[in-house]
Amino acid sequence: MINQKYIDELNKIVSAEQVITDGDELYDAAADRYKKYAKVKKVLDVPLPIAIIYPYTTDEVRKLLMYCNENQINVIPRSGKTATEGGLENWKEKTIVIDGSRMNKIIKIDTYNMQVTTQSGVKLQTLEDELRKLGYTTGHSPQSKPVAQMGGLVATRSIGQFSTLYGAIEDMVVGLECVFPEGHVSKIKNVPRRSGGPDIRHIAIGNEGSLCYITEVTVKIFKFYPENNTFHGYLVENMESGIEILREVMVNGFRPSVARLYSEEDARQHFSHFYKDKCVLIFMAEGPAGIVNATNEAIEQAVEKYKMSIVEKVDPSHIETWFNGLNWDQSRIDEEIQDMIDNNSHDGFTTEISADWENVIKIYNNVMQRIKNEFDRVDDLTMLGGHSSHSYLNGTNMYFVYNYTINCDPKDEMLTYHHPIHEIIIEETLKQGGSMCHHHGIGKYRSEWTRDEHGSAYYMLEKLKEAFDPNGIMNHGTIFPQENEIKKYIRP
Repeated sequence: MINQKYIDELNKIVSAEQVITDGDELYDAAADRYKKYAKVKKVLDVPLPIAIIYPYTTDEVRKLLMYCNENQINVIPRSGKTATEGGLENWKEKTIVIDGSRMNKIIKIDTYNMQVTTQSGVKLQTLEDELRKLGYTTGHSPQSKPVAQMGGLVATRSIGQFSTLYGAIEDMVVGLECVFPEGHVSKIKNVPRRSGGPDIRHIAIGNEGSLCYITEVTVKIFKFYPENNTFHGYLVENMESGIEILREVMVNGFRPSVARLYSEEDARQHFSHFYKDKCVLIFMAEGPAGIVNATNEAIEQAVEKYKMSIVEKVDPSHIETWFNGLNWDQSRIDEEIQDMIDNNSHDGFTTEISADWENVIKIYNNVMQRIKNEFDRVDDLTMLGGHSSHSYLNGTNMYFVYNYTINCDPKDEMLTYHHPIHEIIIEETLKQGGSMCHHHGIGKYRSEWTRDEHGSAYYMLEKLKEAFDPNGIMNHGTIFPQENEIKKYIRP
């Protein structure tokens, strides 16, 4: 009866066709990909939202947020549905999901000023296809590219496979529009740079729906030179040597679009036809011919410097073929879920961290040792490895990847397998001064370590929540730790 009251009132704000209350859709909206096994096994232990709302305009978002703020209704902003850390999971009985996927207009492609403005629900693949027709690219290419949407990418501080050249989403965002719970619409203008106080873009970028709802974004675009793409692949003796080669290229001032290193175990599931029980090192160079040629030369020089660690060079066509099949669309997501159901296994679970060059290999080795020695279900692991896929002048990231056979009650999968591994990785990362979340965000399932991640700077983050969402209606439990729900849903 109470829910019907809210639904009736929501129908006065937007049309009835924009308010979805179908049980199956509400169940799907109750959690993101973090709990996909429990979801498909129909054992989710979280409340269903009251409704999913699909606004078409910023003004509709404004009115919806004002209504929810006045009525203490939790709001989960959603745009793309590719979250992996529980950011879309619902922990409140009174919740609505506001889905931006119908706000899907490309507002302006501005090739002279090298930027494009879109509504938040535009799919990245759709935008990229339109830009490619004109000879341009966003430079942003996460594996979720076919299904991810612009608002979600900005809200989760996304990164793409070619970030070493083009940067992450925060490097691409020029300006944006966002709506706060009390209904204020902020529009940050599009300029190349300014010195007008703190960079307020970053209040919205990466907020994961916990402070505001992003309705419009403007990002840089780049000229696209596919004819100049070159690929490099090498088999390397160990991770330490591979990290040294990555570092050599980066600190010498070069920016290949891709710079990746895979452990032997992780390489096995990607490069089974050539990996030969060795680590796999990959580079890709793209852009104008002069830049590509210089980058190719720098890669070859770095490899030559560490040639004692190189086992052999890989045919570049193998690397190109692999990259062309790396992205996943909805059909691939569905296949992955079906495989989990059929085989009671979870393949490709990850925890990504970042650290400086000095500490990243220490973290990697410490994590591998602790999991093998301390994880009490180690016999169920079918793969444990990692790869570095995003490098910088002063460090790199590390993706820890683990597959396992599920031998427990489906509702206990995360508690039995993922969380203990996740915890070891985070503990070892923070111990060495790294970041526990390189690009997937905090969501709800890293929120218990948010204070540890930020240390004394958590004060600044906490004050943002107090200022912009004083009633706490924006994505309850995401980023900002909620002890009661952590004990209920994470550590029961």
